[in-house]
This record gives sequence, structure tokens and C-alpha cells, in this order.
Amino acid sequence: MESVKSMKSVLLLLVALAVPAGGSTLKAQDSSEAAADAGAEWIQLFNGRDLTGWQVKIRGNKLGDNWGNTFRVEDGYLTVGYEAYENFDEKFGHIFYHQPFGHYRLRVEYRFIGEQCNGGPGWAFRNSGIMIHGQSPETMEIDQDFPASIEVQLLGGSGSGTRTTANICTPYTHMVLRDRLITTHCLNSKSGTYHGDQWVTVELEVRGNKLIRNIIDGETVFELTQPQLDTGTDIGRALAGSAGGQFLLSGGSISLQSESHPVQFRKVELLPLKP
Repeated sequence: MESVKSMKSVLLLLVALAVPAGGSTLKAQDSSEAAADAGAEWIQLFNGRDLTGWQVKIRGNKLGDNWGNTFRVEDGYLTVGYEAYENFDEKFGHIFYHQPFGHYRLRVEYRFIGEQCNGGPGWAFRNSGIMIHGQSPETMEIDQDFPASIEVQLLGGSGSGTRTTANICTPYTHMVLRDRLITTHCLNSKSGTYHGDQWVTVELEVRGNKLIRNIIDGETVFELTQPQLDTGTDIGRALAGSAGGQFLLSGGSISLQSESHPVQFRKVELLPLKP
């Protein structure tokens, strides 16, 4: 896969925001908005008009090459579409907000539309994601599939059966759940299933390397602590090495996925929180 040598230039935020693992876990009843910086307001990461402030990285293409106009704005929505694709061909893509964050509340409204791209993997049906605590897009290899990050997986139902959303996946990373290190790639949340093309709102409370909490309809559906690089992978090991051996993730990039099923986002907003 990608070599350690080619990953020399990495996200400096891993060093700047890294803090020791010690300290008490944040209590569930703490209020995010009450802990916001004095005078802090919600920041609209997506302005509803264009992709200002965002940059695209699609597997097999250079940073900034929005191949096939995969990411664009339609009718005021940040839209991911595949009309230019004859076959998906594992061209996983991400659109990165230009500024990294470490302590914040994030609110995203999404819906799936249309049909999955030809050649998309079965697991990617009505599948997208919010990548947080991610590496910078400049450090991704040209053929890298996903950024090292914690993924809040966004899923839609097929019309029948159960399929939760706001699950957690860990590309080149691990997490701690109830004081136990979890190396399983994906774990389901306890959310309901959202069928059809309805809008779904997911909120995240992110507290550096102490806590990541996924919230739907006011209910916490997943909670993890100590997000960290998987140093058993070349990418995770290279990123940790370039951060002076620091493997806990205290902040990083925020990105949205293209995984072969058309999806729209009508709101991406962030409230800075006090560390």
C-alpha cells in the first residue's frame, strides 16, 4: 500500500492539538452549547451557494481535481453525483473543509437520492460519511481510499428491514468504547432506520481526544473516547511518527464522502467549543 517514506508531510494539527490521554472523561450531562467559547456562533461551513472553503480529493486524482463534477451545488444543496461515471471503479472521494477543528459541535443534514452508481460496492448502497479528526488532504496518497480519520457513517434504509445510521468506522484508526480498545472496523449505533429520500439530521459533539458523541433527534446513539491512529498500518504509523509518536487524535480535518450513491447535504454547520 502507501509507503511510510511518502507520508513525510502530515497534518501539523496532530502535534498542535495533541494532549495527554489522562484526565477525567467528560460527563454525559455536560452541555455543549453552554461550553461554547464566549460569543461563539454557529459557523456555516457550507454557504448554500458554492464550494468556497472546500477542496476535493478523489482516489486516483490529484488534490483539487473534482473529477466528473462529483461534488457541486444544486438547488442550494451540496450534491454528490456520478453522471460522468461509466463505472465507479473504486473512485472514493472526499470534500474537505479548509480549516481543521478539535473541539466543536457539528450539525449535518443529509439525504440520499437517485440510484447507486454502476460498479459501486454493495455495502455502499445509500452510504456516505462525515470524516472527523482526519489527516489533511495534502498528505493523502493519490491512490489512497480514505483519509485516516474517525468516520461517522451515514446510511439510508432499503425500504424494509433495519439499518442504523451515525455508526462509527475507523479507517487507519482505532477507538476506545467503555474502557476497551476497539479494533473492529465498523460498529453500529442504536439509531432508528431512515428509509426513502427523507432528510436526516446528525449532530456530533467532539471534545478532542476525550469524547465523540453522535446524536440524532436529541438522543445519543453512539459515544466513544480516545480516538487514535492505528499504528499497525503504514499510514497510521507514518502519521504518528511525523507527529513525534503522538497517536491520539485531538483534532483534524472534516470531510464528506462520495462512495457511489448520490447524496445531498443542505446544512453543514459548526459551533466551536472550549477545550
